[in-house]
Parts: sequence; C-alpha cells; structure tokens
Amino acid sequence: MRLELETYLTGTLAGAGSFRCRECGFAVALNALDEVPMCPSCGNDHFARSSVFDTSCQEDPVPDEADDMEWLDAVREELSQAGQYLAHRAEGRVSVLPLVDEWTRIGRALTADIRFDDPTVSRRHAIIVRQGGATRVMDDRSLNGVFLGDERVEFAELADGDELVIGRHHLFFIDTVGAGAEAGHAASHAV
Repeated sequence: MRLELETYLTGTLAGAGSFRCRECGFAVALNALDEVPMCPSCGNDHFARSSVFDTSCQEDPVPDEADDMEWLDAVREELSQAGQYLAHRAEGRVSVLPLVDEWTRIGRALTADIRFDDPTVSRRHAIIVRQGGATRVMDDRSLNGVFLGDERVEFAELADGDELVIGRHHLFFIDTVGAGAEAGHAASHAV
C-alpha cells in the first residue's frame, strides 16, 4: 500500500500568514484558527505558505523594455475623469487606483490604502504624498526599498508615465491633469 504524502514547499499551515494555492497561485491570508479554504480561483484546497524564497508560484513576467505596454495606453483611454492614478497589471488583471487623498499608504498592513499581501512588500512600504501641486513617493522605512524606474529613491517627485516598483509589483503613475502630463506620456513612448 502506497500512501500519498502532502508536502509543503515552505513552512506549515500553522499560524498566521500569507498562503498561495499550489495549483494556480491565488493568494490568501489566514489566521491561526482559520480553516484552509477552497481556492476561489480554481477550487483546489492545497496551499503552501508564501515566502520570498518560494519559487513554486507562477507570476506574470515583469515587464521590460521589450514588453508590450499597450495595456497602459488602453487604461489612459478608458479613464473618464481627469486626475492622478496608479495602474497595476498582475495575473492578467489590470487595476487602476485613483489618487484622491493627500496621503496614500502602500504596504502589506491591513491599514494600507493600497495593499499587497506579498512578503516582498513591507507592512509600511511607501507613501504617495500630494501637496503643493506636486505628487511625490516616499519610502516608509521599507526593507526592499522603493524604486522609481531602476533607481532606488527615498523621496522623489512623480511624473506622468513613471514606473514605481514596490517589492515585486510594478505600478505606473498616470497624471491626466498635471502640467507635464502630455510631455511625460510622450516621453514614455519614446523609449
């Protein structure tokens, strides 16, 4: 008689934390007494603890200069109101987040305005600050840093079309009202 053994790629299911479906990679957060759910994406019930070192989950490839950025143009065309936004593409889905408050917190904490349940993102990772007619990003003591394009920054002004990297997530700043909005949009297509 052969027994089928369940193995976990990292850690165990005991305790609180982030877990990924071993079939499709869907992420869930569980507390110590939570039962393992059925995956809302594929119906599987096999989860493994998420880890920076876990290579089992298949993420969308990180866009590089050769990748098609038409999705970002499509986002611009569908915006019905002028404003400032962060656009994010992951797992075949596009999210557009309007920046309306003076301070927008990005991180893994439940109190973050833009939340990523991902171990590469610190609980308090970054803050978008909109003051005095300028929009800036500020590193909020993150472990992995905040990158504007390829450059690590502590505090930097954002321009239309800028790529902001938080952990392994790439967000694109869209400014349809700023003085440099059209210039930034044109510059992003010159690359």
